[in-house]
Amino acid sequence: MNRAALPAGGPFPSEDARRPPVLPPACASAWGDDAYGLWIDVDLAGVVQRFRWIEPGEFRMGSPTAEPEREEREGPRHRVRLTTGFWLADTACTQALWQAVMGGENPGGFQEDARNPVESVSWDDLSGASGFLQRVASLAPGVVVELPTEAEWEYACRAGSETPFNLGATIGPEQANYDGNHPYAGGRKGENRQKTVPVKSFAPNDWGLYEMHGNVWEWCADGPRDYSDETVEDPRGPEGSAARVVRGGSWFYEAGWLRSAFRFGRHRGFRDDDRGFRFALRSTSQEQEARGVARDA
Repeated sequence: MNRAALPAGGPFPSEDARRPPVLPPACASAWGDDAYGLWIDVDLAGVVQRFRWIEPGEFRMGSPTAEPEREEREGPRHRVRLTTGFWLADTACTQALWQAVMGGENPGGFQEDARNPVESVSWDDLSGASGFLQRVASLAPGVVVELPTEAEWEYACRAGSETPFNLGATIGPEQANYDGNHPYAGGRKGENRQKTVPVKSFAPNDWGLYEMHGNVWEWCADGPRDYSDETVEDPRGPEGSAARVVRGGSWFYEAGWLRSAFRFGRHRGFRDDDRGFRFALRSTSQEQEARGVARDA
């Protein structure tokens, strides 16, 4: 299972608390444990989505002052403690999954491959990410279906790393989909694909999550919060405002905007052809094991 950095005062959380409260959740069609950690597969209207277990832990959120291309809203860097684990989709929501769940017209602007992430969807309303999550909830018993918070998103993106990217100190077009005409911190130029690419086109991070950098921006559950240098537990930004955080960068933007700490807000009704999302499942029961689902190797 994945491991977050531990504070000097001792391990957090306890070993028992690291495991899912329900394994597997009732909605899982298969589950297993591999080099990246625990996973489940969930069949949603005929399309199987894999989810990775993101266990509780601590990390340093934001960027250090010396990080190239850093912006003020990324600091001060501070310790965040997440007390509850969750299952996170290993990819952004694809056009295939969107259409299976929602039916009707595909809103995506790049429809040559159904494995491309769905985009041009707002955070809000029944035709946006919120409507999609409501429909998934009716198909996935025993779990709450939500977007990750901004803190959860960065924690999952970093996968234990503290460098500008979960891949290291820099990034190239062979590792992510972005505008290669604008490399990071004076690096080499590269390909500008000018469109999305299918999910799983690049190697995953250490926790088995694909394209946390580039391809499409991903909506978060909460709005932008003001950082402080104090340790915080399960932080959430404002949720009554019109703005919601988007994270990860996209095919349209420069490499520096793909950094793990880069953040900004968008109106909940905003739609564009480089805005998508990935979603999370949270258990609603403390039962330790559901019956009748075979474990796959």
